[in-house]
Amino acid sequence: MINNKLSGFEVARVLLIAASVAFVGCASKPKQQPAPEPQPAVRDVPVSTPLPEPEPVTASALKPGHPERYTVQRGDTLWDISTRFLNDPWLWPEVWHINPEIRNPHLIYPGDVVVLYFKDGRPYLTLEGAEAAPAGIRTDKISPEVRYEEIQKAIPTIPREAIAAFLTRPLVSSEDELDAAPYVVSSYEDHLVVGTGGKIYVRQMSDKASGAYQVVRKGDEYRDPVTDELLGVAALHVADAALLSTGDPASLRITDAKQEVMIGDNLLPFEEEQVQFNFQPHAPKAPIQGHIISAFNALSQIGQFQVVVLNRGERDGVEVGHVMAISKGGRRQRDPFKRDFYTTPNERAGLLMVFRTFNKVSFALVLEAYRSLEVYDMVGNP
Repeated sequence: MINNKLSGFEVARVLLIAASVAFVGCASKPKQQPAPEPQPAVRDVPVSTPLPEPEPVTASALKPGHPERYTVQRGDTLWDISTRFLNDPWLWPEVWHINPEIRNPHLIYPGDVVVLYFKDGRPYLTLEGAEAAPAGIRTDKISPEVRYEEIQKAIPTIPREAIAAFLTRPLVSSEDELDAAPYVVSSYEDHLVVGTGGKIYVRQMSDKASGAYQVVRKGDEYRDPVTDELLGVAALHVADAALLSTGDPASLRITDAKQEVMIGDNLLPFEEEQVQFNFQPHAPKAPIQGHIISAFNALSQIGQFQVVVLNRGERDGVEVGHVMAISKGGRRQRDPFKRDFYTTPNERAGLLMVFRTFNKVSFALVLEAYRSLEVYDMVGNP
């Protein structure tokens, strides 16, 4: 008869062998690696590769039939004057030559005479009377004295009236910023909408709050048409308000209502900005490619002097004054004869200039439109 009972020594031996096997199994098991960090989506636009240094501007850059001199008229813009002399108006900084000791070299006034001259075969533009003007061009001696000139009288780079409303408003904000911003919960006498002179009650206002505020309303989302990344949210300016008292809720008076203030509107601190109309148009120094993703006051098609939103901003190297070409194309079309498809080539359709930048988007003005433009048309180096 077989004894099924194990001695204490045998039991200990079995347990020791089992523990050894478990130890070996644990030692041989590969160490679990931490989950990899999520990688950001690959951007479809090169932004860091510099372009080759531009070739010096030669006489070929001059427009056929260009004048030798031009007297600046009231109502002119720098872009207008540039197009009189140059095939590519954004080359203006390359040919503009004036002594900054005489006056602000970036400002031109009605009555100034712009003259063209050549040095070492290269064309230059300057003002009649400037010390930069070469021999043979009439100059007027300027005696040393303090001179004051009103910047407002200087001609703008692009039409003031086309962009004035967009230089300080509307704003582009992040969704998180608006969620964290103070918001209107009610009004004095419980009116659903409030106009100029009305009082509103606001929650989420800091106890240290003071001064003036902009009442804004969440507008359209700006998304990248390729990656679907949320680039920002339009914060539409509704009214201006002044803080009366802090607390929960705080009290504010509507000082200037562009639209009636409604429950749920947000407040952002009012920041005084110096409005700048005198930009220097220039081409980007690095490759930039993007799209028009929205247009203001355009029902379906976009034309000259309309403001558009680009899906490229400061993080992409976009600067105020950047001139970009607008192109159409890349559309898939059916061939009616071979019953297959083809893609149309990109064709230049216009020019625009950036006049305000945010982190991920920018505002630009369409300066030239050779055909009807649309949202999602492409933009890039001219």
